[in-house]
Amino acid sequence: MALILHIDTSVDVASICLAKDEQIVQFDSNPTQRDHAAWLHLAIENQFKKAGLTLNQLDAIAVTIGPGSYTGLRVGLATAKGLCYALHIPLIGINTLEMMAFATINEQADLFCPMIDARRMEVFTSIYDKDLKSVLQPKALILNSSAFDEWLSANIILFSGNGAEKFKAILHHPNAMFTDKRGNAANMIIIAGKKFTQNDFEDVAYTEPFYLKEFYSPAQ
Repeated sequence: MALILHIDTSVDVASICLAKDEQIVQFDSNPTQRDHAAWLHLAIENQFKKAGLTLNQLDAIAVTIGPGSYTGLRVGLATAKGLCYALHIPLIGINTLEMMAFATINEQADLFCPMIDARRMEVFTSIYDKDLKSVLQPKALILNSSAFDEWLSANIILFSGNGAEKFKAILHHPNAMFTDKRGNAANMIIIAGKKFTQNDFEDVAYTEPFYLKEFYSPAQ
């Protein structure tokens, strides 16, 4: 397979994961959102030192391209693009919500709904089935107690992510489940590996973050 560096700075907890042949080599995370930019480059350098590897051995870099924090997405994508350009390796873009859904896909539910907090009662969200196919395209949604009634009437839905925490307080439906699993760079490995084998790469020069809503950035 390949040696791939996975980067996620799209949400409040940033993480990076170095994987070879879809097996974790090194993993690290940073819970302090305001420090993501300063943390990222040093964390990447330390991962390669610990693994006894060099950046020149990389076959590709995968990065979450959104939705998520406006600043976080720019930090992660700029870093990934810069490294890909310098190393002449491909860039793999992964939807943040898809990565989050993958983290919960083995749980007992019919559908999987990751949510990213977008301030107040708004979230970035999508719904995925057991095959990780999106049955509700990513969207910005203002939550209320009946926001998912149509889906919940016929499906058990597992809600996850930091946006689901506030939804749990107002949703009382027997088909609604909640999990603390948040998703991180390690949950990008299988998705990125599939894209790598299919040569499903982003344009290093022109790829932009997928914001859903312009200028979203959590309070610092």
